[in-house]
Amino acid sequence: MREATGGDVKLIAGGGGIFEVRRDAEVLYSKAATGQFPQPGEAAALFR
Repeated sequence: MREATGGDVKLIAGGGGIFEVRRDAEVLYSKAATGQFPQPGEAAALFR
């Protein structure tokens, strides 16, 4: 992820099955909205 984003990435534990990929306050991917986890490489591609 560091190569894809050009910066540091941190994992923040959530609860209730929530999985989101964010850049600052912007939600780039939401499992709640899609109903599934991102495919391999999909989360990294959101930062390009």
